[in-house]
Amino acid sequence: MRRIQPFFTLFILMTCMGIGPSARAEVTLPHLFADHMVIQRDAQIIIWGWADPGERVTVELGTRSRKTRTDDDGRWEVILPPFRSGGVPLTMTVTGNNTLTIEDILVGEVWVCSGQSNMQWPIRNASDPDSISAAADFPGIRMFTVPHRTELEPQEDCEGAWAICTPDAVMAFSAVGYHFARVLHLEIDCPIGMIHTSWGGTLAEAWTSIGTLRSDPLYGQIIERREASGTRPQHRASSLWNAMIAPLIPFTIKGAIWYQGEANVPRASQYGTLFPDMIEDWRRNWDQGEFPFYFVQLAPYRYGNRDLRAGAELRDTQRTTLSTSNTGMVVTMDIGNPRDIHPRNKHDVGHRLALWALANDYGRDLVFSGPLYSSMENAGPEIRISFRHTAGGLVTIDGTAPDHFEIAGKDRKFHPAEARIEGDIVVVYSEQVMEPVAVRYAWRDDAEPNLMSTEGLPASSFRTDDWPGVTDGRK
Repeated sequence: MRRIQPFFTLFILMTCMGIGPSARAEVTLPHLFADHMVIQRDAQIIIWGWADPGERVTVELGTRSRKTRTDDDGRWEVILPPFRSGGVPLTMTVTGNNTLTIEDILVGEVWVCSGQSNMQWPIRNASDPDSISAAADFPGIRMFTVPHRTELEPQEDCEGAWAICTPDAVMAFSAVGYHFARVLHLEIDCPIGMIHTSWGGTLAEAWTSIGTLRSDPLYGQIIERREASGTRPQHRASSLWNAMIAPLIPFTIKGAIWYQGEANVPRASQYGTLFPDMIEDWRRNWDQGEFPFYFVQLAPYRYGNRDLRAGAELRDTQRTTLSTSNTGMVVTMDIGNPRDIHPRNKHDVGHRLALWALANDYGRDLVFSGPLYSSMENAGPEIRISFRHTAGGLVTIDGTAPDHFEIAGKDRKFHPAEARIEGDIVVVYSEQVMEPVAVRYAWRDDAEPNLMSTEGLPASSFRTDDWPGVTDGRK
């Protein structure tokens, strides 16, 4: 028999008695709490971590301090009163059986940016990267990027680090996230922290918690696919919520921006319920009220479906998602590329997202949306279309008559239509339809229409009918 060395015997005895090196766990923090982080101003700050059950923990942030004790599971949490932005960077120390120090903490505005590849798309691959990076010396902008990961159960932490915006570092930043942050930073003169968590080619259901999906029979097949062999991990229901959203909660945030939908185009009709449910799912789990949620409507692109209508249907479910409280939508009908699912112009996308935030969250008096369909009125052989957000009138990009309109009678057969602008109204008609009942605008995946407001923001595609579409019934 192999002889056990005396020092090893002593180590085992000490461990069993609870007095050895493994008797106490060090106090730890989520990776979000790290050097160069940004915390949300004018809101309670939630700080949490782990240690031994019952361990006393003290958190000091700036001049403020809170003490607590870990629960039976070894988790602890403190809530600090709001901070105002400005002043020198803060230092945070967390003390238990050991001490952690976090330095260079700024107080400002914190936004989550998420979605699939068009949100993931970095500055280095977007348009004009060299000139953008050369001017990107903004130490007050920081970005935390969550690495790709999937899990079957919600996780407590994720990897990642805060990066300060420099000409070199910005090349890896989410281009949409950076351009959004830059506009806010310059306009409101405040540090901006972006928590970037996105993954190309992913589905909305992967970013939604399993509890929400199981609560509605509409998502039964989504749940079934979660268990199917051969399904890519990042496509499984809740897999990204578990690994890339849950670990961020309850970090205090201002709101979220979102660019996704391409992967759900084949089930566009279902997206009309799934996407609003996902938004409410995030808000319910974060438990920070109905925080603003601004999203990007899909740009023109040929998705390959036979009649080129599924993408138009998904764009319309995004438009109808605006009925969800405190949401906003950026229209990109004028800056897409029908042959490239990744349009390189991310500057205008980020800028338009920032307009929604500036107007609705930061009190700026500015035009923040292009024209959105409001109502229709039958006028004999014509239909008069009214819009919201016309900004004083309607025009077209090229100065010609409005294009990409279709009109239908009771037979539900659509025909190309003529259109004219009368102030903030568009009048639609066709000699082929004498008794029209419905109008559609830009109702094709790759449509590049020309209607916009006098402020230069494009109109969203829309339909006035609720007739069955090509993706109805797909689950």
